[in-house]
Amino acid sequence: MLPALPPRRTLIESAETLLIALAGGLAFTFLGLPAGLVSGSVLAVATAALLRRPVRVPAALARICYVIVGILLGAVVTPETLHGVTTWPVSIALLMLCSIVLMLATMSYLRVVHRWDPLSALMAASPGAMAQVIALSSELGADLRAIAIVQTVRVLLIVIGLPNGLALFGLVVPAVAAARGPADITVLGQMILLAAVSIVFALAFLRLRFPGGLMFGALAGSGLLHGAGLVDAVLPWWVGSSAVITLGALVGSRFANTSARMLVGYLGAALGSFAISMAVAASFIAVVVHFFPFPIANVVIAFSPGAQDTMMVLALALHLDPVYVGAHHLARFLVVSFAVAVGARRFARKKSAPRDREQPEQSGIET
Repeated sequence: MLPALPPRRTLIESAETLLIALAGGLAFTFLGLPAGLVSGSVLAVATAALLRRPVRVPAALARICYVIVGILLGAVVTPETLHGVTTWPVSIALLMLCSIVLMLATMSYLRVVHRWDPLSALMAASPGAMAQVIALSSELGADLRAIAIVQTVRVLLIVIGLPNGLALFGLVVPAVAAARGPADITVLGQMILLAAVSIVFALAFLRLRFPGGLMFGALAGSGLLHGAGLVDAVLPWWVGSSAVITLGALVGSRFANTSARMLVGYLGAALGSFAISMAVAASFIAVVVHFFPFPIANVVIAFSPGAQDTMMVLALALHLDPVYVGAHHLARFLVVSFAVAVGARRFARKKSAPRDREQPEQSGIET
């Protein structure tokens, strides 16, 4: 029995969203802006959402695009890239420390300047682990709307600002990742092998509940084949570009159901927390760049407090080392997930303690 098709309205809204994303991505690319497909599609769809257009990206399509981006990221891997893993432990350790300091600094800012409650401040200060943050916020009664706006504005500013900032200082070439090998029908057998292995790895990682399983699983499968020199084929450029634009639309669609008035109300907290988090990240980036020979652009994207999927798409668009960037964002995810899980429960207990003390009195009144 064939699965039911989505309602016509859903199809129309999804098509409109993707067309808006395509227009934004092409406009930014035409203007010569770095990572134009990503930043242009994000900004265009976010603007449409704020203008009350019904934007959406089907979950099934997003999952397919995660796998495609993972395959493309893995195609950048070389044997030399894999050998470089042994030089990263100190860098990853500094990233973990950076994540803790960044969360504490941003949380303190939201608490002191904007008078947020501790639980909401912790959730908004958490870089990455967005799904866990939203789930815990809903469960424990944090200010979900404020948290979502602060988190989304931070991602938007990173996607638009970082590529242009890097290009301004001549640290990256404003181009989408180039293919390393042939990408035509003559290598169909290699492409089938590449797609099959990557999909199997993606599904295995997803089943193991690995963070970002679809993308990182496909990256592992593709990286294994390319790193071992078993294949040199890559997906056609238009497939990768379509996936990047779709995931850009997904990020921009997070502004859905957010009015301009609501956004302005939380804009101070969003911009301030972004400035604090980037200042902390910049200090650690300076340390790593000073003491280690890693390319500055790789370090900047690896240490920036964005969501895993978004930062990996940026790594693809800027043709950076996906293994270095991915390893650091996985480390950040583990640190942030643990810190949020422990801190959120603790603040929630403190929040409910006064209610528990008041409960006997209320019960006595009722009886």
